[in-house]
Amino acid sequence: MIDIQNQRDHRKINITKVGVKGIKYPITVLDRKRGTQPVNATINMYVNLPHHFKGTHMSRFVEILNEFRGEINIKTFHTILQRVREKLHAESAHMEIEFPYFIEKEAPVSRAKSLMEYGCQFCGKNDGDKTDFFVGVAVPVTTVCPCSKEISRAGAHNQRSIVTVKVRFKKFFWIEDIISLIEESASGEVYSLLKRSDEKYLTEKSYENPMFVEDVVRNVAQRLNKMDNFTWYSVESENFESIHNHSAYAYVEKG
Repeated sequence: MIDIQNQRDHRKINITKVGVKGIKYPITVLDRKRGTQPVNATINMYVNLPHHFKGTHMSRFVEILNEFRGEINIKTFHTILQRVREKLHAESAHMEIEFPYFIEKEAPVSRAKSLMEYGCQFCGKNDGDKTDFFVGVAVPVTTVCPCSKEISRAGAHNQRSIVTVKVRFKKFFWIEDIISLIEESASGEVYSLLKRSDEKYLTEKSYENPMFVEDVVRNVAQRLNKMDNFTWYSVESENFESIHNHSAYAYVEKG
């Protein structure tokens, strides 16, 4: 059969990324407490395409995933990217893996246990000479507005926030440690299951620990700066404001 993708293209325009998005695929990630955790991931895979080729072979991306079935993780990420470059005859290969990660959390007073979901991602690029790789974690937290507390006769407005941290690193680390670091940097934590005694405790604790969105990203950055494992990081926080029709946002980056 005629291979249309390998035919010549005469527009002389290189394509930086071409491939497949939104592949749903089961993978296994490391879990500090249980050893491993099976998750349902969403995977994006791309290669560069020189200007003289009409297209790439989309089916080969899925074929490569099937080759590494059951072995898709941080340790094999580099190998998978090399295989993509090799099989699609590309100069560079990219892969993005997003997945939900679950941790059992215990409520602060009642000790009720429940599973808490966190959004995680592995992202990398290989261009033959090196692989650029980072891990991302998105963590929901609570923030209480210092200004609202200062000017109000009673109470202060608070909101749920999402703090997203991405890191490049020198040696292995646990996702759980980054999650804890983020939660400790906000006014309060978020839980899946709380009893009234827990709600009272968390509300009062957060009220005594008000923070602007700027405070949250600086607190996270300050903690990351004390850990020499991370060669680069970005920290962003979005507060879904409870009394405004917009979000508050802050971003800080190292490196």
